[in-house]
Amino acid sequence: MFWLLIVFAYLFGSVSFAILLSQHYGGFDPRLKGSGNPGATNVFRVSGKRIAILTLLGDISKGLLPVFLAYLSGYSTQAQAWVGLAAVVGHLYPIFFNFRGGKGISTGAGMLLGLYPPAALIAILAWILTFHLTRTSSLASMSTLPLSLPFLAWRQPEALVPVTLLSLLIVWRHRQNLKDLLHGAERRF
Repeated sequence: MFWLLIVFAYLFGSVSFAILLSQHYGGFDPRLKGSGNPGATNVFRVSGKRIAILTLLGDISKGLLPVFLAYLSGYSTQAQAWVGLAAVVGHLYPIFFNFRGGKGISTGAGMLLGLYPPAALIAILAWILTFHLTRTSSLASMSTLPLSLPFLAWRQPEALVPVTLLSLLIVWRHRQNLKDLLHGAERRF
């Protein structure tokens, strides 16, 4: 059953709400506009608030639902974290969209919400504070998980390895943003 949950999580994570909603409501692929990223921030830029909020909720559900199903199936916190990581990998590298996915922040937040809601709250507050201070979504996104990791390690240490891998994947997916930040070329709101 565990491996079925892993496969389900990856496949569910591979569903791109950004692409599906943008195509349904606007008739275009968000990977071809704005930053080219199929995530809520780019959808907000190119499609507006309503579709961005729906994308955000869909992406959060991709991390939350598989973790919740693993919890209901009686799996340990560590197993739940691996299932959540599979969903995030699906979001990052979706089989249904030529492995061109988003950057994993919203799906990772859903995973954290399922694993340990206070850690998700810290991540969300870190995002809001960093975004408010910098007006830079990518910097806010990269600050979320590293700031919540110590708290998660303290309260849910068995989830530390999968969540640390999640953090590394998110930084990897933001590598161009890091370069742009260093060169003063990163987009701001």
